[in-house]
Amino acid sequence: MHTPWAAVVLAAAVFATPVHAQQAFPTKPVRFVVPFSAGSGTDIAARAVGEVMARGLGQPVVIENRPGAGGTIAAAAVAKGESDGHTVLVPSSGHAVNPALYPNLAYDTLKDLTGVTPIVAMPNVLVVSPARGWKSVADLVAAAKARPGALNYASAGVGSATHFNAEKFRLQAGLNAVHVPFKGTPEAMTDVVGGRSDWFFAPLSSALSLIRDGKLQALAVSTARRSALLPDVPTTVEAGVPGSDYTFWVALVVPAATPAAAVARLQQEAAKALAQPELVDKLAKLGAEPMVMPSAEFNAFLRTEVEVAARVARAADLKAQ
Repeated sequence: MHTPWAAVVLAAAVFATPVHAQQAFPTKPVRFVVPFSAGSGTDIAARAVGEVMARGLGQPVVIENRPGAGGTIAAAAVAKGESDGHTVLVPSSGHAVNPALYPNLAYDTLKDLTGVTPIVAMPNVLVVSPARGWKSVADLVAAAKARPGALNYASAGVGSATHFNAEKFRLQAGLNAVHVPFKGTPEAMTDVVGGRSDWFFAPLSSALSLIRDGKLQALAVSTARRSALLPDVPTTVEAGVPGSDYTFWVALVVPAATPAAAVARLQQEAAKALAQPELVDKLAKLGAEPMVMPSAEFNAFLRTEVEVAARVARAADLKAQ
């Protein structure tokens, strides 16, 4: 997670497979299956990157939203679907958490699917309703500790990156609160704005406009360093919760049987797209950064993420609800 993205993009370009062996792919539109609602951080990233990738691929990139069950419904469909490279799962970092939460998944995260590359990394931002009167993480923590089990926190679904982020924060802060899962980020944010849920770790790209409009109060960002878009908002670690940092990433994943040439072409086009200044600037305005790796490196990274998630899930006693 700590590799500078610019260096990773360069490495991706160096290790990308030459195009001449891959001209047969793609032969039709490429479908990006997004496991969350339209307007979620994952969806926004998929659309932004897919639009630019389509130019290099010479085929349209079509977005299909299939929300539910923390992304596992979409992942199962892709794992069991066509494996010619034309169907691509676009999961968030919650993809690595699901094996720990769902012991009976209809697919094996590491065996039935293979990573192409991550595409972006972005902060989640801890948001609350301004009506709560909480101005800092310390205010929220104090309120939660004063009434153990009385407060609740929203997520974009069990096992989603927003859920895992909240659980890591809750565990490190020593809080007892109730998890309220939704189908996606927009639904969760609506509940926080309405005052029904107490807090939510929202993807910054989704929450930024509501923060700027004063409908949400930003208390902290989840990443190890502050966001340039919210320079006055501390990280959760700076705000007094050690070990709570978390980076939300979005990636491209395909069925394990997908031909190596198709995987290489998708990885190459993603790396090319994410080196385009127009896309880098667009992502920066959303608080996101390009994050690209060669496929083999990404799959090793995924294995580590799955192992770390399993440890945190055990410590927090996380289970699918």
